[in-house]
Amino acid sequence: MKVYNTLSRQKEEFIPLEEGKVKMYVCGPTVYNLIHIGNARPMIVFDTVRRYMEYKGYEVNFVSNFTDVDDKIIKKAMEEGVSAQEISQRYIAECKKDMAAMNVKPATTHPLATEEIGGMLEMISSLIEKGYAYPVADGTVYFRTRKFKEYGKLSHKNLDDLQAGHRDIKVTGEEKEDSLDFVLWKPKKEGEPFWESEWCQGRPGWHIECSVMSKKYLGDEIDIHAGGEDLIFPHHENEIAQSEACNGRMFAKYWLHNGFLNIDHKKMSKSLGNFFTVREIGEKYDLQILRFFMLSAHYRSPLNFSEELMEAAKNSLNRIRNGAENLQHLWKNAKQEQMTEQETEIWRHTDEFVTKFETAMDDDFNTADGISAVFELVKYVNTEVNESSSKELLDKLYQRMKLLCDILGIILEKKEEILDEEIENLISERQAARKEKNFARADEIRGLLLEKGIVLEDTREGVKWKRA
Repeated sequence: MKVYNTLSRQKEEFIPLEEGKVKMYVCGPTVYNLIHIGNARPMIVFDTVRRYMEYKGYEVNFVSNFTDVDDKIIKKAMEEGVSAQEISQRYIAECKKDMAAMNVKPATTHPLATEEIGGMLEMISSLIEKGYAYPVADGTVYFRTRKFKEYGKLSHKNLDDLQAGHRDIKVTGEEKEDSLDFVLWKPKKEGEPFWESEWCQGRPGWHIECSVMSKKYLGDEIDIHAGGEDLIFPHHENEIAQSEACNGRMFAKYWLHNGFLNIDHKKMSKSLGNFFTVREIGEKYDLQILRFFMLSAHYRSPLNFSEELMEAAKNSLNRIRNGAENLQHLWKNAKQEQMTEQETEIWRHTDEFVTKFETAMDDDFNTADGISAVFELVKYVNTEVNESSSKELLDKLYQRMKLLCDILGIILEKKEEILDEEIENLISERQAARKEKNFARADEIRGLLLEKGIVLEDTREGVKWKRA
């Protein structure tokens, strides 16, 4: 299996640190709002990497954090007049719902930054002792970037070039020793959450959080560190500097980064009005279609999102699902139990498509070519089975199709069609729950209907519904 390593800028043979085991850390979202489709891409991509590693027989320890203390979380909390913890817990719960809807497996561990402050204080103290960090008068602690000689090895940036871009920053008195030094700990501002430390009442810098959570749950040295390419600099570069300066060992052997997601060939932004949350997409499409769309391009390629491309993904996914549904229909009505000699040959021929799938995935997780192999399998199966096929063959073919789709996280079964009368009954139950202030049940019913492709709209005339 070959993976493209951002560190070396080339494909390398994947050899784990410990035979049969993979230690993998993926940077998770900052939880101050519903996740957007840009967040969804690394979630789907690296969930698929994990699934393929598990298919290959590896035991994967998959750690993905939630950043639950951050300026954006604090700002949102102040706007709503609630605690930062209430905001982060609310959106962690919402994020997990969206992840489940996209069929993203829960991580082995989902650590929260706020629960690992003790480890952060220890790492910062260690970096100060080793001369890699220093506190200033107001209690801020900075990392001495130039002291870490390999700084820039991931992003391939030169410190002197970076310095040139910081010339307008004045370094005075007891502030930073160097404009390139970055924050490990910072003093609290009025109304902000804080923790006690020997330097000041404050909170950690963003970069130290991931270094500590990775160290605690995976060890000093890990196999794979992954995330979006926007994190290469400065976040992942700073993680390497902190972790390797503290632990005295290589931090991560392989660095995997997914490409950017654009919307109609433009960068996604709220100002352009092309900013979509996963929840909004889920109101229009089964989120399995979003997953299929995300995997239809190589993870390192930039990906363009548009309604036309989502419709194309929907049609493609339906072709696969229809093939699977046809097998199930034939199986229910099949009279012959065991495979004939001719059917055994049909079955053996499908090995070719599995090999194609594995070859694609072994080449830096090329899901686009992996999906092509699934299409070839479906096409072949459609031409070779009929009403006289045996139960054994039909079952084996279905299970093979399902196995490849499971690796991609694609669910073969179509959602059960819900009848209009059932919808009306559930809406009535939701209205009753709202009157009784049982908002949890009301939300549950909305979610249940959404899962079945029914979008509710609360209007002045009452509740209206439509099929997504």
